[in-house]
Amino acid sequence: MGALLTPVATAERPVWFTSWAQSQQHLAPVTLHDQSMRMITHLSQGGSAVRIRVQNTFGARPLTIDRTTVALSTGGAAVDGTRDVTFGGSRTVTIPAGGETWSDRALLTTSPGADLAVSMHVAGDVVPGRHESAFRENYLTPPGSGDRTADTGGAYTEKTQSTYVVSAVDVANPRLKGTVVPFGSSVVDGVGSTNCGPGCTELGTDKRWADVLARRIVASSGQLAVANAGISGTTSAVCPNTAPPFVGLDALSRLERDVLALHGVTDVIYYYGTNDLANGCTATDIVTSYRTVFERLRAAGIAVHVTPITPRPGYSDQNNVDRHAVNDFVKRGGDCSDTCASVQDFDQVLEDPIRPNAVNPQYDTGDGVHANIKGQQAIADYIAVEDLG
Repeated sequence: MGALLTPVATAERPVWFTSWAQSQQHLAPVTLHDQSMRMITHLSQGGSAVRIRVQNTFGARPLTIDRTTVALSTGGAAVDGTRDVTFGGSRTVTIPAGGETWSDRALLTTSPGADLAVSMHVAGDVVPGRHESAFRENYLTPPGSGDRTADTGGAYTEKTQSTYVVSAVDVANPRLKGTVVPFGSSVVDGVGSTNCGPGCTELGTDKRWADVLARRIVASSGQLAVANAGISGTTSAVCPNTAPPFVGLDALSRLERDVLALHGVTDVIYYYGTNDLANGCTATDIVTSYRTVFERLRAAGIAVHVTPITPRPGYSDQNNVDRHAVNDFVKRGGDCSDTCASVQDFDQVLEDPIRPNAVNPQYDTGDGVHANIKGQQAIADYIAVEDLG
């Protein structure tokens, strides 16, 4: 029988855990004017209250949000009532260029797998930051339509498949033990997770391997949230051939805001390297970046679970030599030479047993790089939940 927690010990237990995330990557190619946006966020765990992070990371001028609400989504843009969200007690918040802020708590009971709608009104002209690929539809009202954040859905007549401004949602739940953050490029971001076969697309069904992992954790009565920190096209190292808009989005550059600034983080699943090789980085460059990032995470008390670099068509012979050199470092002794907690061998899961430098055709979206829905499931099923937390 475990020791009973004293009132002081109970009070000191963490309450807030990041339950959903989509990292900002650049400005959207739109200007919003006196309109509202409704972003649908898929929570990995629930709680008794929520708070949200809004960012202006790539903005050149301050961004003012005039009103924010949260509500449980009932499908599409429809919601079941709304709750006002404040920032430092105020309904309006101005985020400086390059800045971010977390909201106050909003009392709203949520459950694992709930879709939380975050609605924001901007009265002026705003160029929002975005996460480019939400792999679902989000919603906007027409320009000039005013504050419709309390609308139950009918006003949101325009759609986008990006996520604007909001980049993370916390839940208040002291029963949780931590947050797992998958961190990497497109295979983490979810490219391929809408691919259900030739001519078949599933949008908004939350079938990224990180989503499937979150559901596995809940089904096993696990007390961990999962917050996805993938950005397509990014690299672990600073590579010589990286071009805009990916410059400055290497792992170390975004580690603080996209991982360490989240709440309750206990584990990172690190899936990087395919873009590094494609952008001219060598095995030495990649391993050096791995060591630097892993040491930062370990210093923060976060366990690192790293995957070998998976196959990619078009690699030169030298690319594959470098890929296997990095993977040798990752697998050496099963502990990345004492810099990570476990190896999650997604390379083993995805590789073609006949052509080991290629993705297994049953998991291939057709581009030779990304896993389809079946492959996403296979990746999630491979992960030992007991290794996390």
